[in-house]
Amino acid sequence: MAADRSLSPWRTELGATLRLAAPLAAANLLQMLVYAIDVIFVARLGEESLAAASLATTLFGLMMWCFSGLTGACAPLIAAELGRRRHAVREVRRTVRMALWLAVLCGLAGMAVCLWGEELLLLSGQDPEVSRLAGAFLAILLWAMIPNVMATVLRNFVSALGRPFFATAITGLAIVVNALGNYVFVFGHFGAPAMGLDGSAISSVITAFAMLGAYVLAIRSDRRLRRYHLFGRWWRTEWQRFRDVARIGTPIALIILAEGGLFSSAAFLMGRIGQAELAGHTVALQVAALAFQIPFGIGQAATIRVGYHFGAGDRMAIGGAGKAALILAMGYMALPAAVMILAPLSVLQLYVDPTDPANAAMVGHAIGFLAIAAAFQLFDGLQAVLAGALRGLQDTSIPMQLALFGYWLVGFATSVVLGFFTPLAGTGIWLGLAVGLVVVSILLGWRWMRREQLELLPA
Repeated sequence: MAADRSLSPWRTELGATLRLAAPLAAANLLQMLVYAIDVIFVARLGEESLAAASLATTLFGLMMWCFSGLTGACAPLIAAELGRRRHAVREVRRTVRMALWLAVLCGLAGMAVCLWGEELLLLSGQDPEVSRLAGAFLAILLWAMIPNVMATVLRNFVSALGRPFFATAITGLAIVVNALGNYVFVFGHFGAPAMGLDGSAISSVITAFAMLGAYVLAIRSDRRLRRYHLFGRWWRTEWQRFRDVARIGTPIALIILAEGGLFSSAAFLMGRIGQAELAGHTVALQVAALAFQIPFGIGQAATIRVGYHFGAGDRMAIGGAGKAALILAMGYMALPAAVMILAPLSVLQLYVDPTDPANAAMVGHAIGFLAIAAAFQLFDGLQAVLAGALRGLQDTSIPMQLALFGYWLVGFATSVVLGFFTPLAGTGIWLGLAVGLVVVSILLGWRWMRREQLELLPA
């Protein structure tokens, strides 16, 4: 992780950030494919099963995303320890151990929520039969919660220690395991009974434990990683370190909840306008989410690189790491934006048949939404990287407040006003999403640029 002083800081960091971000972004993209496999298999069971699985995985996924952000606070802490002292074995082990403890506690809370899945969906006004199926699905899927959150902690550990390719390889393994599990348990192959929707949930649980086991095996087999003895004396408490992870991680989880909640609420708003608009929104959002995985990976890399230099007390290198990540994100986001504008049908056909007359209304709305998505791609990438860089400075509380303000007081309010009080309808809702992203990226950018005046840098 040492910097080459013969080059300007951002040029030095460009290659280092890219080497770290590339496998993390690839792992993010592969993780989306893991979820897509469930949809591919469950869709063959019928609309009711697909609706139940979609509702269940949305609830489960939002909790997983939040818990991953909470425990992911271990990444900047690990990076800072390594920046302060290259061989900070004891300090890194304490951080990871307490993050794993927190993962178990979060997982238990998530499991409790899953047990009340049917009741929660009924309260939201969902169809009773779909809610019943989703509740049964969650009653099985809940067993994947703890291993999934623990696996994200170990993913942060291997990435901070310079082994991000493990994340890519293990996520690729998860695709194979999940596809095989769905094939065996959903439709009944190799002597297993055909379990339908429950079989897909069982496959997800098996995949979660397979990922956790793969990370443990990778850590124990790698010479550099196993010297940290992560799993030795796992019962020992380090309450101050536990509080540090929770203190930094709680605002991260709330930022994720704010952004995820905004886009989830947009679906409910769109559903009040019309089914074609909701279908177009769902497909366009999938395309935008796919494009987002690259800057999200760059943001994860920025957290580690900035965190390392934060621990080392190198102010110039901190600025270089942030600038390098921003350059990479801005350079990339121009590509999906161009595709969304110039060839929207090419990306839409990944999900639907644009030539089918039955999809005409949905495709028309999706093309319009993609045009707006293209316009906010740059800001979406910027906010992801800026949030990651600020996390590297262990600055999460104020960014959380800025995110809540931008996404909800500005973005959601704009969506409601333009969507229901102007002729823009669904387009107005998407313009609200764009406004929220623009405001948050500007606010986070202001905080990053004023990091010295705000005393966010090491003394």
